[in-house]
Amino acid sequence: MTTQPTVLIVDDEVRSLETLQRILEDDFDVKTASSMVAAQEILQQEWVQIILCDQRMPEISGVEFLKQVRDQWPDVVRMIISGYTDSEDIISAVNDAGIYQYITKPWHPDNLILTLKNASQLFELQRQNEALSVELKMTPGKLDESLAAKRAQLRDNYRYDDGMVRADDSCMNAVCEKICRIAPYDVSVLLSGESGTGKELAARALHYNSLRGDQPFVVENCGALPDELLESELFGYKRGAFTGAVEDRVGLFERANGGSVFLDEIGEVSPAFQVKLLRVLQEGEIRPLGSGRTRRVDVRVIAATNKDLEAEVHAGRFREDLYYRLATVTLALPPLRERKGDIPVLANSLLDKAIRDLGKQVRGFSAEALACMQAYHWPGNVRQLQNEVRHMLVMGSGDELSADLLTPRVLSAAPQEEPPLENLAGLQGTLKERVEALEARILRETLIRQRWNKSQAARELGLSRVGLRSKLERYGLEKVEHIDAGTDEAAG
Repeated sequence: MTTQPTVLIVDDEVRSLETLQRILEDDFDVKTASSMVAAQEILQQEWVQIILCDQRMPEISGVEFLKQVRDQWPDVVRMIISGYTDSEDIISAVNDAGIYQYITKPWHPDNLILTLKNASQLFELQRQNEALSVELKMTPGKLDESLAAKRAQLRDNYRYDDGMVRADDSCMNAVCEKICRIAPYDVSVLLSGESGTGKELAARALHYNSLRGDQPFVVENCGALPDELLESELFGYKRGAFTGAVEDRVGLFERANGGSVFLDEIGEVSPAFQVKLLRVLQEGEIRPLGSGRTRRVDVRVIAATNKDLEAEVHAGRFREDLYYRLATVTLALPPLRERKGDIPVLANSLLDKAIRDLGKQVRGFSAEALACMQAYHWPGNVRQLQNEVRHMLVMGSGDELSADLLTPRVLSAAPQEEPPLENLAGLQGTLKERVEALEARILRETLIRQRWNKSQAARELGLSRVGLRSKLERYGLEKVEHIDAGTDEAAG
């Protein structure tokens, strides 16, 4: 049985039928009919997806015939081909016969084949749509169950007890406890912390563990848009409100009605827009751009910033009344450098996700790699750690991600709390002591990068193996085979 779409060509001119059949037969299962009666017989016997019918036929016009086809076989994609371009014919074809395309002669073979392929795709989409519609009517209970399951999954993903990955003794425990206490109460919350510390994750946890958890949660980055675009995004607009507003648009506040709105980077909005936002928070009303009427909305506002908003208020750059509206409750998220014990747990969690996303399997990180990660200060916080983990997974070739896969900035981080290599002013002691400290760190970084191959490290540093061994003994440098017990427990 052929898997090609079936096309029925109806034309009283035999030469036209032969030409069309020769052009289309490589891509379609072509049936031909030189009369309406023959075409009817084929439609009754064959599963036809597309009809290509000449407009000027001896018995009746192509439009009249396709009107009959529409009544009996409504799913068939109907097309007219004609050398005449009478506007009345075209209008009649569109209105009465519901045709897909009106093709005029002369036509180009490639264009005709492309048009028919598109028609075939349309037929298949119509069939799928009909099947889905029937399925939806037959299984309303299953849809309810599916929706409830997805809502439960969202709540599970953002539970405050384990939605934020951390070690047992993490300083994030206090943050999660506060989220647990705050979430059920319908108050605005201001989240503060550096970029990449997980403010959006905290906002989602607040929403999905609240009484609004079954309602929408929408996000807007206030620092990414100028005032007019931000206003149109949040409050919506009416058609003609500005150039390019060709239709009405519902804003995010209205879409989130009954749910929560997360306003990220709230400290970046201009003083002029702060006034408009304050009115929304005070009155619970929005006015779309270009509209003379206000609309009531019921939303919980969760805002976030990486700035010190109190200092911004004192400096006159942020409205005090808006600040207090947003900050009914404040919650500060600590940077990753203050969460050293969380790094192995976070890194392994991020690795699991990267393995699922990228489809590449590894056993995990080496102890040395985790120790290097814990030594780094992570200015980009969890987001930077995520990128580092993905980089290691992509670049790795073995079943374990070793320290040499780390990017140079992470690899060069000193153990314990020493300043990074580029910050020489952080070294303490006499000149001799500072030089020795710097030398020890250069030796360590080189050995890790060379996977502790002492011959290659000695060659790179211009040392003999005996000289390198002497320096390693002098500085007590050895390959990290384990990390302290507290970290091992956290990683487990």
